[in-house]
Amino acid sequence: MALINISNLTFAYEGSYDNVFENVSFQIDTDWKLGFTGRNGRGKTTFLNLLRGKYEYSGKISANTAFEYFPFDVEDKNVMTKDIVEQISPAFQTWELSRELSLLEISETVLSRPYDTLSNGEQTKVLLAALFLRENNFLLIDEPTNHLDIRGRETVSRYLNKKSGYILVSHDRAFLDGCIDHVLSINRANIEIQRGNFSSWLANKERQDHFELAENEKLKKDINRLKAAARQSTRWADKVESTKMGKGAAAARKKGQVSIDTRAYNAEKSRRMQQRRKNLERRQDAAIEEKSLLLKNIERSGDLKIIQLPYHTNRLVSLADVSVSYDEKVICHHVNFTIERGDRIALCGRNGSGKSSIIKLICGINIAYTGELIKGSNLRISYVSQDTSFLKGNLSDYAAKNEIDESLFKAILRKLDFSRIQFEKDMNTFSGGQKKKVLIAKSLCEKAHLLVWDEPLNFIDVMSRMQIEALLLEYAPTILFVEHDRVFCDKVATKTVNLI
Repeated sequence: MALINISNLTFAYEGSYDNVFENVSFQIDTDWKLGFTGRNGRGKTTFLNLLRGKYEYSGKISANTAFEYFPFDVEDKNVMTKDIVEQISPAFQTWELSRELSLLEISETVLSRPYDTLSNGEQTKVLLAALFLRENNFLLIDEPTNHLDIRGRETVSRYLNKKSGYILVSHDRAFLDGCIDHVLSINRANIEIQRGNFSSWLANKERQDHFELAENEKLKKDINRLKAAARQSTRWADKVESTKMGKGAAAARKKGQVSIDTRAYNAEKSRRMQQRRKNLERRQDAAIEEKSLLLKNIERSGDLKIIQLPYHTNRLVSLADVSVSYDEKVICHHVNFTIERGDRIALCGRNGSGKSSIIKLICGINIAYTGELIKGSNLRISYVSQDTSFLKGNLSDYAAKNEIDESLFKAILRKLDFSRIQFEKDMNTFSGGQKKKVLIAKSLCEKAHLLVWDEPLNFIDVMSRMQIEALLLEYAPTILFVEHDRVFCDKVATKTVNLI
């Protein structure tokens, strides 16, 4: 067992408006299976790069271990897969590699194939196997699930559960629950570590949020009550003070009727009233100070909204015996399903089964196919692609180019945890999750009859996933989507179409 110590870590990107981390301190045990969570753009990948010594920072990071980063950068993808493994772990034993590949449910035949002929899921598994062959290294595993289908995620989760000594960045709740024993969370106001899986961390966070909200309401009422009491005490004190030298007192004094005792009594009463007012104000200030310590880590997400255009018929799209091919190679065979108004259809299947091809076909992208595809007349589709690499420039220009309401577009992004500072930056600098949010916000702003989303949740943080889930359940738009987050699919889909 060894410890990784982070002390007073402060970091900001050159030219940035604000710090990513400021005076952050905590410890990590290198035997942990540590899940790393937090909203997009809060610095998860940045922290992994700081551990690797990629950036200069102030503070101290001390560790008696070497760090290995996933995904490993493969420079030449045309070489044999076995050669890639040897680059990563030169001293491995053949039986050790066979064991790792078996645990990952991948055939050893991939080793004799060029690396670039492997599917994305196979590449992910091979790199993980190679990295875990390196002994005494602490692995930094950054979003391994983005190219894995549901079955692949379950396999890798079981694999990681048999290992230890890693930080895992993932936004897939079921995946995390299957393989971690601690959670490192970047919150709005701090960084904290808890023992347990993601579900236990989320339950603890929700309990803490509910407690703080209840305390906040209680303190608001106390502050209002104390303010009212202080105002009343001030009025009483002022009234008593005025009677000390009021007209009646002055007239009585001329007649010799006001005693020294009466004046002393009124002065004492005024002093006590003023003291009571000051005590109330001190209690009020203390309550305000206590209130200021609350709600700092509550995610102020806000509800999203969607207004989908009504369609004139019940059936929007139908596919009958559709097969799709690329370069004369058939990708999927004999696909049959319909999209009717109100359907929320999850298009499922292993990697390479043709899910994205079917989606592109429905969206009117030129793809070779046979069979019958019928789309309703004047059907308007809002499409979210897997690819975000084309996003660049500022958000205002992007909204204008796509003819969407800029105010609504940015309001949605604000609810998805974009800061106002983010609006001033080039989209090219956004994190992967932030780019995905841009595409989803654009889709929600478009006036369409049908949403078609291709793996919309890649890189998107858990809290935002839950917001999007709630949106789709509340407004029930007609949507066809491909997504490998099992929890999301189970909650959102009203129908499932499996491609074989």
